Amino acid sequence: MYPIKFVRENIDLLKKAAELKGQKVDWEKFEQLDNERRRLIMFLEERKKWQKDLTEKISKIEDKNSVAPLITQARKYSDEIKEVEKKLNQIEREIEKIISFIPNIPHSSVPIGKDARDNVVVRQWGEIRERNFKVLPHWEIGEKIGIFDFSVGAKITGSFFPVFKEKGALLVRALINFMLDLHIKNGFREVWVPSIVNRDSLFNTGQLPKLEDDMYYLERDDFFLIPTAEVPVTNLHKNEILKEEDLPIYYVAYTPCFRREAGAYGRETKGLIRVHQFDKVELVKLVKPDTSYDELETLLGEAEKVLQLLNLPYRVVLLCTGELSFAGSKCYDIEVWCPGVEKYLEVSSCSNFESFQARRANIKYKRKDGKTDYIHTLNGSGVALPRTIIGIIENYQTEKGEIIVPEVLREYMKIDKIT
Repeated sequence: MYPIKFVRENIDLLKKAAELKGQKVDWEKFEQLDNERRRLIMFLEERKKWQKDLTEKISKIEDKNSVAPLITQARKYSDEIKEVEKKLNQIEREIEKIISFIPNIPHSSVPIGKDARDNVVVRQWGEIRERNFKVLPHWEIGEKIGIFDFSVGAKITGSFFPVFKEKGALLVRALINFMLDLHIKNGFREVWVPSIVNRDSLFNTGQLPKLEDDMYYLERDDFFLIPTAEVPVTNLHKNEILKEEDLPIYYVAYTPCFRREAGAYGRETKGLIRVHQFDKVELVKLVKPDTSYDELETLLGEAEKVLQLLNLPYRVVLLCTGELSFAGSKCYDIEVWCPGVEKYLEVSSCSNFESFQARRANIKYKRKDGKTDYIHTLNGSGVALPRTIIGIIENYQTEKGEIIVPEVLREYMKIDKIT
């Protein structure tokens, strides 16, 4: 979170960032409270000086009768100081609440825009093949060949909780193991993290306070189910000072993810396109500030490798300011072409948060010159499963209604097609 002094001195820049991201911030109230805060600080400093001077004066007086009025005055100063300190603490809490809604500043290379129409396609990969038969959407062929079941999931829990069955479950497990093996081979350290986190961890990565209503909340313990492994993995080093020679640090983690918002907008709700629980392999980087944008490009490349090895056609999209997350400075989405639904579907977002998350989580590193600075954090899906599975089912579908298993998954599944 930004320090109060930084907000005051950079208020125009932060106002612009909030405007570009469509984030409402009560700037008028911030300025009113900040002015009152500074007035109270000056009052406290003055009273504390008076109290100190009076205490020194009292210590030099031997006549108890003449010192009594001074002691009374000193107690008055003490009461005033306690009262003002209490008021100051309350004001600072109100200011921090306002600051918590100030988003990260978009990088200068991010296109300015309001919605997805203003995103920029950076590149495309793979061939979108013409078919001489009608490609069925994944929900039709998937249920037909028995690899997932939506009605059973709805019976167990509710809508948008699919059950993967037999070869469908095998496909899920194969994808997870394939992606973990790939990223570990490429230098990422695997971690197994909790799928339940506390409020502080979600605040640190920027999901709270803005997105609280979009998450599954465990009221009894004041815990949340994670929306992404980014949350627990980034918080592995909260309140730590890392050594410069230990950077960069690369982590990979598989977790289930839980999001209440899935399907809430009345769009893309069929099949696996939007679900409340899904599996994802997440990549997190902790790096030095001067390397973070090079690290973003290589992070994007790691996610792209997954889709290239699966031989799924995709495009890379640079998000505009209006589509950028609350905590993000710059973000690329990777979208797979799915011929059954005839659209590109996002399977990965790769973001640089610069020092935004590190400030909230208090993650620093000690430079070789002895000074400390905040690290930069990055994360990317490497990749999310539901829409990747859609891509496989719809791109590898045959006229006979079979699903060819991508070559790279055959060693994990021990079959070459799903019938």
